[in-house]
Amino acid sequence: MARSSHRASALIVSFLAVCGFLGMVYAQKNPATAHDGDSDVSDSLKEFSQVYDVVEQNYAEPVNADKAIYNGAIPGMLHVLDPHSNFFDPKSYSLLREDQRGKYYGVGMTVGPRNNKVIVIAPFAGTPAYRAGIHPGDIIIAVDGKPTDNLNTSDVADLLKGPKGTTVHITMLREGTDKPLEFAVVRDEIPRYSVDLHFLIRPGIGYMHVSGFNETTEKEVQDALDAFAQQGDVKGLVLDLRQNPGGLLNEGVGVADKFLHKGQLIVSHHGRSSPERRYVATHGNGGRDYPLVVLVNRGTASAAEIVAGAIQDHDRGLIIGETTFGKGLVQTVYPLSNDTGLALTTAKYYTPSGRLIQRDYSNVSLYDYYFERDEKNNTANKEIKLTDSGRTVYGGGGITPDVKIDPIKSNHFQDALLQHYGFFNFAKHYTATHHVTKSFEVDENVLQDFRKSLEADQIPYTEADLVQNNEWVRSNIKSEVFVDAFGQEEGLKVKAETDPEVLKGLDMLPQARQLADNAKKVVAERNSTALTR
Repeated sequence: MARSSHRASALIVSFLAVCGFLGMVYAQKNPATAHDGDSDVSDSLKEFSQVYDVVEQNYAEPVNADKAIYNGAIPGMLHVLDPHSNFFDPKSYSLLREDQRGKYYGVGMTVGPRNNKVIVIAPFAGTPAYRAGIHPGDIIIAVDGKPTDNLNTSDVADLLKGPKGTTVHITMLREGTDKPLEFAVVRDEIPRYSVDLHFLIRPGIGYMHVSGFNETTEKEVQDALDAFAQQGDVKGLVLDLRQNPGGLLNEGVGVADKFLHKGQLIVSHHGRSSPERRYVATHGNGGRDYPLVVLVNRGTASAAEIVAGAIQDHDRGLIIGETTFGKGLVQTVYPLSNDTGLALTTAKYYTPSGRLIQRDYSNVSLYDYYFERDEKNNTANKEIKLTDSGRTVYGGGGITPDVKIDPIKSNHFQDALLQHYGFFNFAKHYTATHHVTKSFEVDENVLQDFRKSLEADQIPYTEADLVQNNEWVRSNIKSEVFVDAFGQEEGLKVKAETDPEVLKGLDMLPQARQLADNAKKVVAERNSTALTR
């Protein structure tokens, strides 16, 4: 009981430290009212301590101090302010720093739930797991002798991580083997690549997917652009920012810099306690003005919206897809005691034309804010701004695309195949019994094998289902087989090559060139007129 009380006291101190920090920011900027503010904060904190003491001593069940403070009091206080101010307990703060650094220590593979088991989705090329011979589809049944039967994916992933140079023993079941396989894998530094796919999707046309913005993203984007240039004259680029949740501001600015002209404004931000700061392109694209299409959707947020907004406002490229998430609040991360952290909103982002990126979150629940979007009349009541060439753009709710593409809705048959891992299970068996080369295509023989696999897994289907979803089925079969046979990147290439939105982006490259050329002409004429006055 004494230990529990001591733990609770320590957590309350953490809570008071957060509250005190917020009060300190207020007091520093409002010296005339600092005394009254301090008194109000002190009274509130004293009342909180009294409430917690009553709860801990009298609640019907033992009180979990971590849950009450870390998951309750502190997040509740911050969420009253806005949806993005957040508190990180030791585990979540460690994961945040891991994401920001773009690396961690482990074995280097993606794991996930399949058929009520934790299974290897794919090892990353060149990592310890890859070198050890671990395959996609391997079932993890134990880590360092600890069975995984009652563990979730996160638990297993935590067991696989550890200090660099240490050994982890992994027990696997594999398709086609009678006995479990034992792997002794030495942990190493594993990079988290934010540019998870880049290749020439057509002669001279690059495709690049950026999954987030961490400490290595700007360099990764530059390396990808250099790789394209080494393969010949680049005639166009499709930059895919779909499902990119953002990340570090400076990395977003650095990426936008590579597509704009030197000196052009990328983004600005200011808040109550922070003066306006403007970020401009310091290097520029070096004359690489090839046409650019940017793919976005409702999962595109924060730093990714900064990149898309800058490209759109300067008419540098064509934005296509869905209206983006609308996350334009700047969070400053403050390390706190006990390996915890506070992400506090300190300012708001504005695009070069002056558009506010942030979506309205007043009178909206957290669930509705994150998961429900009203796309009807999404430009109504929004602020109107102009791009460099005078095109109308809208602010106050994310980046509205130049060309809207409605998301493709799946049907019942597609949902059933994905929910029952139809493609994953088929590919795992197929690659174990066939020699697959990169000339592999999904012909009638492969489709017949796929039918047998569906029947063995008791996944219902009709011939009409296969006919109506023919291209989608063939693409998913080939992608999963390539992941198993050649690695995750090759499977992602197959997906990109048949993705309807990527194909639409390729078709829109001529319009993107026309947009940029017209903007240059308009800006040149405007500057010429200004000089002659």
